[in-house]
Amino acid sequence: MRVLMVGDVIGRPGRRAVKHLLPDLRQEYQIDLVIANGENTAGGFGLTMPTAQELFAAGVDVLTSGNHIWDQKEIIPYLDTDVPILRPLNYPPGVPGRGFLIRERALIINAMGRTFMAPLECPFRTIDRLLAELPERPPVIIVDFHAEASSEKVAMGWHLDGRVSAVVGTHTHVPTCDAKILAKGTAHVTDVGMTGPRDSIIGDDPGAVLKRFLAQTPGRLPVAEGPVIFSSVLIDVDEDSGRARSIRRIDREVE
Repeated sequence: MRVLMVGDVIGRPGRRAVKHLLPDLRQEYQIDLVIANGENTAGGFGLTMPTAQELFAAGVDVLTSGNHIWDQKEIIPYLDTDVPILRPLNYPPGVPGRGFLIRERALIINAMGRTFMAPLECPFRTIDRLLAELPERPPVIIVDFHAEASSEKVAMGWHLDGRVSAVVGTHTHVPTCDAKILAKGTAHVTDVGMTGPRDSIIGDDPGAVLKRFLAQTPGRLPVAEGPVIFSSVLIDVDEDSGRARSIRRIDREVE
């Protein structure tokens, strides 16, 4: 099975890049499953059904998220439906939505880190419980670990090594060059990066972000304009064993 994980999609520029590139990528690499982190698709903050449907129509199979999933309140009622949108698994019981689903013969899990982020339930133990309690699950298991600290994301890869097919980091919007197969067969990359404006500060207009840093006052952060980078990783997984055969970056740039 070939799985493409697309880095955090930022606003309209990111959505347009996915629409422009994904159909050809699916055909070129014979991709079976496309997962994209969609928590920044609506103006850079949150997710709406129209922006989600735009990505589904472009060829995305499952949308994962993170701390910004709650920014657009209109999406919340859809989190408890069959729409393939995930919120982090380690939110407390009773929170709308789900943190995992099975799609295209693969189990997709979404979890969020705690270092420099909200003090949610332990993502390590939460995923452990899920893997122990699921009565039947496919061998192919992909984890989107949405976390700030690179150390926490690397630790999750080693924690799950040999038990899942891939642990893919999201959230920082800065791609890392450490994609590899760990000792027991789990593919890992610390951060996929983003699909959003190249000439930006993690997707946002540089002037607005610099004003925040210099003045230390709140202000609107519009999505930047200009050329767009499309960041992703392609993971080839043995469907019988669930072990990753390879992981490679697939990065593109579009006007």
